Amino acid sequence: MGLIVQKFGGSSVANTERLKNVARIITDTYQAGNDVVAVLSAQGDTTDDLLEKAAEINPRASKRELDMLLSTGEQQSISLCAMAIEALGFPVVSLCGWQVGMKTNRNYGDARITRIDRDRLESELGQHRIVLVAGFQGINRFDDITTLGRGGSDTSAVALAAVLHADRCQIYTDVDGVYTADPRLVPDAHKLDEITYDEMLELATLGAQVLHNRSVEMAKKYNVKLEVLSSFTGHTGTTVREVVKTMEKSHISGVAKDKNIARLALVGLSDQPGIAFKVFSLLAREKINVDIILQSIGRDDTKDISFTVARSDLARAKEHLEKRRDTLGFQRLEVNDHCAKVSIVGAGMINSPGVAATMFEALFDAGININMISTSEIKVSVLVDESQADRAVQVIHNQFFREFGQNR
Repeated sequence: MGLIVQKFGGSSVANTERLKNVARIITDTYQAGNDVVAVLSAQGDTTDDLLEKAAEINPRASKRELDMLLSTGEQQSISLCAMAIEALGFPVVSLCGWQVGMKTNRNYGDARITRIDRDRLESELGQHRIVLVAGFQGINRFDDITTLGRGGSDTSAVALAAVLHADRCQIYTDVDGVYTADPRLVPDAHKLDEITYDEMLELATLGAQVLHNRSVEMAKKYNVKLEVLSSFTGHTGTTVREVVKTMEKSHISGVAKDKNIARLALVGLSDQPGIAFKVFSLLAREKINVDIILQSIGRDDTKDISFTVARSDLARAKEHLEKRRDTLGFQRLEVNDHCAKVSIVGAGMINSPGVAATMFEALFDAGININMISTSEIKVSVLVDESQADRAVQVIHNQFFREFGQNR
C-alpha cells in the first residue's frame, strides 16, 4: 500500500513489555501491506545513564568518544526489537546509522545530516524485510560515529522519510498528539487534529517537547507528512502539514514554556554606531544563539542592551563578554538565570488584532510581571520569573480558550 517510516521514543521502548508492544505496532503496519522503516531511540534513561558512567571515568571525555558510547543505546533498542519481531514470525533486519548510509558532518555531539545513501535500505525493503534503524546517529567522512544531539531520533526518522519519499512519517511517543498546552500543567488542554509546520516549529523551538525542532524544519523543507501519536493508546494523533483547514479560524494553536533561559544585560554601553554588531558578532563567533533582544533608548551617550541565551550557554557568554568589557565599553553586566519564556503560537494571529493584548491582560490579572517581549507573525513570547512560568501558561491558556472558544 505504501512506505511508512515510524519513530519510537525512549519511553515507548523502555522495557520488555513496551518493546513487544512496539513490535506489534510495527508488524501490524507491515501486515496492512506497507513497507516499514522504524527508527528507535535508546531505552528509557539509557542515554543519561551512559553519560553518568562516562563522567565517572573522565568528566572531560572527548565528544568523539562520547558519541561512540552514546550510540550503543540505540543499537541495543533495535537489536532487541528485531528479536521481538522475529519471535512474531516476520522478516526483519536491524541497522546502525552507518549501515544505512546516514552521512553527517564532523560536529561530534550535535552533527548535521549531509546525505543518506539509500542502497542498503532499498535492498532490504526490496526483500520485503522490516527495517529497524538506530536513531540519533550517523557517520562522518572519517568513518567516525557521530550523534545528532538530543531529539536526534526525530530528525533521523524525518530524514529517512524524505530520502525514501515515504507516504507518512509517524512519530510515536508517550502522548497521543500535540496539545494546546502541556496537559500535565493544564488539565483542560485539548489535542489538535492538525497543525501547520510553522506552528509546530515555533512550539518545538519555544519549549514544547513533542517534536524536535530540527525534525519539523526538515519535514517542512521536504514536505514530509508527519503524524504525532501515542504508542500506548492507539488513538488518532495530530497531523503536521503545510496548510490546515482551521488556519484562519483560530487565534492561537498553543501555549508553550521554556525554562532553559537566562537573561543578560549590558548596562551603560557606549551609544555609538555598530556597538550591537560588536556584541552579537562576538557571541555568534562563539556559536552562542541569542533569542529575545531589547535595546533601550540612548541617554547621556549610553544605552542598555538585554538579551536571552540558553542557560547552558550562559557561563560562556558571560566569560567572553567580560573579557571584552573594555573593547565593548559597557559599565556592568547583569545576569538573571531565574527566568522563563512563555509563548503563544498561531498562524491565525497575524489577522487577529488584540491577540497580544489578550495575553498581556491574562498576565496582568494574575499579577505576573513581564520582563521582555518578542513577537513575530505567528508568535508572541514574554519573559517572566521562573517561579511564575507554570501559572502563566495556565492563565494564558484559560484566557484564550475561554474567550475565543477555540476548539481546533
